[in-house]
Amino acid sequence: MINIIFEFGMENVEVRIAGGSVLFRTKQTQQYTTIEGLRLDKNGVVKEFPDLKGKGNWKEEAIKRFKENISQMRTETDVAEYLVDDLKKFGYKPLYWQKSGHRPIKLK
Repeated sequence: MINIIFEFGMENVEVRIAGGSVLFRTKQTQQYTTIEGLRLDKNGVVKEFPDLKGKGNWKEEAIKRFKENISQMRTETDVAEYLVDDLKKFGYKPLYWQKSGHRPIKLK
């Protein structure tokens, strides 16, 4: 299991990668949720997937593509590195990375 803490604006977002699942939580929610439970920004989705512009089912298609991309990765570390790189593009600043059984590592 890998936990990564990101800063987005004034909020911290924790991402937990356990096996094939990716879970998210914020200070307000206190419970982990899958990507279906997140509020996705349409502009951010269109920035990542320009072909979804103007489509009514943009959120469902973006979630489907995210899950397909994650399922093709072999290790939790691959998923974590992908998420750090991808979320940086949208203004998320990675703060800490912690592998299960290890101390947290502060990221730049």
